[in-house]
Amino acid sequence: MAARRHRRTAIALTAATAALTAGLVTGCSAVDKALDCMQTVHSIAEDITDLQFAAAHAVVNQDRADASLDSIDKDLKEIGDTSNNADTDKAVDDLSKAVDNVRASIKSGDKSPDLSPVTDAAGDLTKVCTSHAGRHDKA
Repeated sequence: MAARRHRRTAIALTAATAALTAGLVTGCSAVDKALDCMQTVHSIAEDITDLQFAAAHAVVNQDRADASLDSIDKDLKEIGDTSNNADTDKAVDDLSKAVDNVRASIKSGDKSPDLSPVTDAAGDLTKVCTSHAGRHDKA
């Protein structure tokens, strides 16, 4: 089920990236920020794929799970540092909290942590990035 949810997130990310690149106005800093957001979200999606594998094997490979979580945290910091939008900031905070919860679950010995809040929050961040690009694209 987690793999199916990840596929939906990956499909949404691909569609959003295609929508962004289809009508971008060159040199628009707002659109550039939205595109950067989407590129970082794509990186987060890859990290989530790795996290899903690592979490499935958390007892055997906790280091890999920690590395995936650290990578997501790094990507979220990148988005947060460049964002000046309340919706983006909230989506980043929600995903960060979900990552923290998974990290705590794994550290406490949970052999199958619930990753659905992470994938849900990543989907919300994708929607925020996509909606910002759409608004700026029409401006």
